[in-house]
Formats: sequence, structure tokens, C-alpha cells
Amino acid sequence: MNRTLSLLVLAAVAGPLAAQDSTRAAAAAAAPATGALSVAVGVVARSVVDRAPQDTGATFPADVGGLVCFTQVEGASADAPGTIHHVWFHGDAQVADVELTARGSPWRTWSRKTVPADWTGPWHVEIRDAGGAVLKRIDFTVGQ
Repeated sequence: MNRTLSLLVLAAVAGPLAAQDSTRAAAAAAAPATGALSVAVGVVARSVVDRAPQDTGATFPADVGGLVCFTQVEGASADAPGTIHHVWFHGDAQVADVELTARGSPWRTWSRKTVPADWTGPWHVEIRDAGGAVLKRIDFTVGQ
């Protein structure tokens, strides 16, 4: 009788716990707030092939010709798309501001910047949200 009662108590306690779907709770906890974008991946690369950055780095030769800022963002959806900006800087001078829209999560997007051979030295790209807040900064050097 004690064994049967123990099994019934155990089944009553374990039953509801086993039926819980913890994957949704974990996914909801890990996801950014609705409308808030976050950067999962942000790199500078020579190119993008099959929606993946190629030849990423922090130093590129003066004759690189052009570079790509590749970003994977989270927190957007088809119903609530998000906007980010890739703001390119050569030294302290802003040289480009490219607006990009994310329509899902995760969403991969990128911008390209022509790099003249005489524009050597420090560069960076700021990945900003629609309000101008910097979500990520990527520093790199050309020609040194």
C-alpha cells in the first residue's frame, strides 16, 4: 500500500512537470524585446557568398577595392520590421550611411563600400538602430 501511494504521489508530481514545454519559455527569455534589434554577428569582409561573409578580418591591403559590412540581426519580424544603419568611417570622417531593413529574425544583411587605394589607415563601421544608438562598432585598418 505504501509503495502504491508513493507511486501515485510521484506520478501526480512528475506528470505535470513532464508535460511542460520549456522550449518556448527558453526561446521567449532569450529573444530581445519586441521592436528591439540586437546584433548577433557583425563583421567586415571582402565579400559575401551564399549569404555568408568571406575573408573577414581586421586588416586589409590598400588595393582591396571594396569591403562589405555583414550583419545578422535578431528581434525583427515580417509584421514588425526593423531598421539598422551601417555608418562607415575613414578615420573620424563619416563616408557613408546605408539604411537596411530586417524583416525576420534572424535576418542577414550587408552593405558595400568602395575603398580608394589612397584611403589607408584606420576605419570603422557603426551598426546603429533607427534611433541612432550604436549596437556594435567594428574597427579595421586598410593598407597598414
